[in-house]
Amino acid sequence: MSFSSNVKEEISRHFGKARHCNIAELAAITNICGQILQFSNKFCLKIQTENFLVAKKCFTLLENAFSIKSEITIKSSGKGRRSRMYTLLIRDEEINGHIFQATGVAYRNNGYWEMRRSINTIVVSSICCRRGYIRGTFSAVGYVTDPRKNYHLEFVSASEVFAEELRDLINTFGLDSKVVERKDHYIVYLKEGEQIVDLLNVMEAHVALMELENIRILKEMRNDINRKVNCETANLNKVVHAAVKQIEDILYIKETVGLETLSPQLQEVAVLRLEYPDISLKELGTYMEVPVGKSGVNHRLRKIGILVESIREGKGEKL
Repeated sequence: MSFSSNVKEEISRHFGKARHCNIAELAAITNICGQILQFSNKFCLKIQTENFLVAKKCFTLLENAFSIKSEITIKSSGKGRRSRMYTLLIRDEEINGHIFQATGVAYRNNGYWEMRRSINTIVVSSICCRRGYIRGTFSAVGYVTDPRKNYHLEFVSASEVFAEELRDLINTFGLDSKVVERKDHYIVYLKEGEQIVDLLNVMEAHVALMELENIRILKEMRNDINRKVNCETANLNKVVHAAVKQIEDILYIKETVGLETLSPQLQEVAVLRLEYPDISLKELGTYMEVPVGKSGVNHRLRKIGILVESIREGKGEKL
């Protein structure tokens, strides 16, 4: 199973402790997957989804919050009839009226009930209910990528209003979700690993949270090691290139004006550098008759480099 499927399976087993939390989660699912069927002055509530976990969760929420058992039908669909559509039907008008009033997903218009595709602020007035609503929304239209590849969590909505309200609801937990339009849908998304961890905590998906945290730690360790290796490699290359240039300068002087033309201090460091081409400047300084530090060795080698430039410019300057 994918990481996203694991998250949905985990939150499908989680139920709020209070009735109002269950109502908030049911409101989210109904707002997205529900519709009202009108016929002959009667109406029924229909909740339809391709996700078995969502259908099962919705069935249990209806039972917990309203003590009713809805009808569930299963219909095969799609190419090769491999996909399944799960439909919950509630035919009792009085019960539907209670559901609509409690969840705020529908309103009366000229004597008829119509779906309200927005978040009822009363339903999400408490923190626990906001958690439930976000959990229900993720179950219905949420997706999170495999954190081993990258960090991305999103909710897909056909309504711009609903997407913006969901963004604002998520951000009440100190997060920074954003909305972007993608073709004919609106995407509420998070792209930072730490923020996705926080949202999993909001939805109370603690097992998935720990899995993501472990992956984040391993990725950060690898990145840290790679940074250190790259830094050390860059430093080593810098040292090697400097040593190569130093030896080239010394050999140039040896072949043109001779090392004996150098001052005793420069001649000593030149001879030692040719004899020990691979050692560091600090170590090279310990081999001198009167030991000097790294900066002292570097200063003398730089003077040799200046002399080489001077010779190449035809000045023939002698140090």
